[in-house]
Amino acid sequence: MRRTLALLTAAALLAACAHRTPEPADLVFWGGPIHTADDARSTAQAVAVDEGRIVYVGDRGGAERRVGAQTRVVDLKGAALYPGFTDAHAHLRGVGERELTLNLEGVVSIAELTERLRARVQQAAPGEVVAGRGWIETHWPEKRFPTRDDLDRVSPDNPVLLVRADGHALVANSAALKAAGVDAATRAPEGGEILKDATGRPTGMLIDAAMGLTGRLRAEPTEADRVRALRKGHDVYSAYGWTGMHNMSVDWADVLALEALASNDEFPGLRVYNSVTPEAGRRLVQEGPRTAANGRVITRAIKYYVDGALGSRGAALFEPYHDAPGTTGLVQLRREEILPLYEQALRRGIQVTTHAIGDRGNGLVLDWYADAFRAVPESERTVGRPRWRIEHAQVVAPADIPRFAALDVIPSMQPSHAIGDLHFAPARLGPERLTGAYAWKSLIEAGSIVPGGSDAPVERGDPLIEFYAAVARRDLKGFSGPDWRPQEAVDRATALKMFTLWPAYASFREDELGSITVGKRADLSVFSVDLMTAPEAEIPTAKALMTVVDGRVAHRAPGW
Repeated sequence: MRRTLALLTAAALLAACAHRTPEPADLVFWGGPIHTADDARSTAQAVAVDEGRIVYVGDRGGAERRVGAQTRVVDLKGAALYPGFTDAHAHLRGVGERELTLNLEGVVSIAELTERLRARVQQAAPGEVVAGRGWIETHWPEKRFPTRDDLDRVSPDNPVLLVRADGHALVANSAALKAAGVDAATRAPEGGEILKDATGRPTGMLIDAAMGLTGRLRAEPTEADRVRALRKGHDVYSAYGWTGMHNMSVDWADVLALEALASNDEFPGLRVYNSVTPEAGRRLVQEGPRTAANGRVITRAIKYYVDGALGSRGAALFEPYHDAPGTTGLVQLRREEILPLYEQALRRGIQVTTHAIGDRGNGLVLDWYADAFRAVPESERTVGRPRWRIEHAQVVAPADIPRFAALDVIPSMQPSHAIGDLHFAPARLGPERLTGAYAWKSLIEAGSIVPGGSDAPVERGDPLIEFYAAVARRDLKGFSGPDWRPQEAVDRATALKMFTLWPAYASFREDELGSITVGKRADLSVFSVDLMTAPEAEIPTAKALMTVVDGRVAHRAPGW
């Protein structure tokens, strides 16, 4: 009898514990579709967050038990909740500077470019250098690059430097070329090109390393300039719906500025993972990876460049450009110079990311990574599987596609490049090389994890455009072009991982970010449409409504 009573008492205690009301959460979401990017539970009715962590994912009834007097309940009202979207490749200060200087994004002709420039020059002081960025000529009726003569007509005296959207070329007017000492006798530096007309006169177009010839005209930003641009970039990205960014080609002063801003709680809406310039990389290798503001700013990678961009014909190809048989692009690294740096990074636990766009560029980097891995066995490494990356992996020889997974190298890609480049890449490459170009799905099927980014300010930097590009592989008007390899589009569940879980993996944080999973940090994005079910054309027209970083609401759209 006593034993029976004891068993009944134990059962009652267990039942009471099972029905005990859990501690109230800080934040609860319900009222719309919730997609987790977690294969164990891909959807949910509700999510609860407490002390910056996800504490519940499940049905609404379970979340209701976590609502207390101080709980903030967010009714999604049909909007959709996702893990925090992370841009796996962008340039934060560049995004801010684009908004603060002459923004040439969307210019549709040389005529419009010069009119925008005219308005800016009228506001400039005599002799002031006028800088801008964002033009891309591929849709222009003039069907050519702008020239110094175009710029001279509206700015004969003020030096002008206008950087192409991809950041790999600029056009300078005559005043700028004269101030920089560039004339018909000037030789382009290795890895660069000075375009010249039939008479040998520079046209004003400087490609890749040749842009450095104008360096003396571009003043180093002050600390105040840096902070202003970084804050602006933060605000733009938070409003777009991103909660994280892999920040590329970061100089050391920006690292310090970002750490200070985050530590002072002035950067609430964006988690930043820095990949520094080669110059800053020397210091990073000496000091090792660094973390600030409870993991809000992490610096542990170095970014190198092996070639240029496809649009300006700087990408390194095995065979000549289809539309310019006299060139195969530009190679900016040499094996004997880069291999010791790769090996040093491998021993110190520093992640390496290398920009490679052309098929030759990608092939060279894969070769050099393999050489470094052989030279430094795992027993000599700080990180056994270093998750090295190739940024862009844009045009890859089909035979090299399986080498990424075989070497455990991450192809970090930007879907919007494909829907912009489809208007000129076939002319640059010819039909045969389109196989292996912008080949996200082929790389994934070969075993690679492909984190998705935007390369802003090269592209807009909108996560909804990037998601659309990944699943539609059409431009924003619905055009895809003849045989633009539609089979390389990915399904929506894969696209979600490209912007959530896979960027987390590429930054060594998949155990705490990238999916709506109990125990992970509460980084969340809310968009006005269900990206998993909405018609493709509706995706890029949707809106970012809210972002949450570390359990705190960082951005909320006005009126929502």
